[in-house]
Amino acid sequence: MRRKQIVDYFVYVAVRLLICMVQAMRPETGARVARRLAWLFHQGLGIRRRVVDENLAHAYPKMTADERYRLARGMWEHLFLLVLEVAHAPRKIHETNWRDYVTLRNHDRIVRCLLSDRPTLIITAHYGNFEVAGYTLGLLGFPVWTVARTLDNAYLDRFLARFRSSQGARLIPKVGGYDQIVRVLGAGESMAFLADQYAGPKGCWVEFFGRKASAHKAIALLALENDAQLVIATARRTGGPLVLEVDTSAEIDPHDDEADIGSIRDLTQWYTSRLEEVIRRSPEQYWWLHRRWKDTRTPRRKKKTADRQRAA
Repeated sequence: MRRKQIVDYFVYVAVRLLICMVQAMRPETGARVARRLAWLFHQGLGIRRRVVDENLAHAYPKMTADERYRLARGMWEHLFLLVLEVAHAPRKIHETNWRDYVTLRNHDRIVRCLLSDRPTLIITAHYGNFEVAGYTLGLLGFPVWTVARTLDNAYLDRFLARFRSSQGARLIPKVGGYDQIVRVLGAGESMAFLADQYAGPKGCWVEFFGRKASAHKAIALLALENDAQLVIATARRTGGPLVLEVDTSAEIDPHDDEADIGSIRDLTQWYTSRLEEVIRRSPEQYWWLHRRWKDTRTPRRKKKTADRQRAA
């Protein structure tokens, strides 16, 4: 345990030094560095190159190999720009100048839900800069609860938590935080979820980019049991670094008869399809390196799942 603490601390120091270097750069300089690092990680080191290419080939079957290569490079460039933006956001984006960096689109939807007495679930994905989106929401006076996975490195976990909570956001651990989530929603407060993560063989299997993907059932279950509204909110980069558009692209009230939501799977499919629509606008800003579509179910389990879905 002592050795792990020492190693974790040195990793934390290395990351902090790297962040200091990034903060010392002009964003335009950082963007040029991001392009070079994108080539290094994708072409030079080949990190998850096969996974990314397979995901893109399935999602965009008509795309050529050269087009997939350019899109993969764009994804890596986006990931490094995301780190750059997170490092610069607390120093550059403030209450008086946020309009210089962030454009709001369809904001009346999310504001209406956040001001209501009912709980609101903000659904987003590993797309655009979701970290700066949460920071901006708190800056505008709407701090929300966020479910986040606790990092193995305690020093890095505290460092990232300070950024996420710097504008009032409150964190709930992904593991062991269910009771707290229920209390928050029972009090009519709002929560944000990254809803594009693999949920294992026992998850809710829905269509995502033309393939079956396992999604967590908890989001739909929480919405239905707590009379919560759902909104799809993302932060897409529309220009250079820190030029973002925060868009509330869709909303739904699961208990509204016109919504035609009859089950957990229906609601899960609804928000998954809405996220897919958003991602298709700027696919280079999505994390294609995730093994989002892996299926470890046995053929018998797959057949049982398909039968239950047909029956529903």
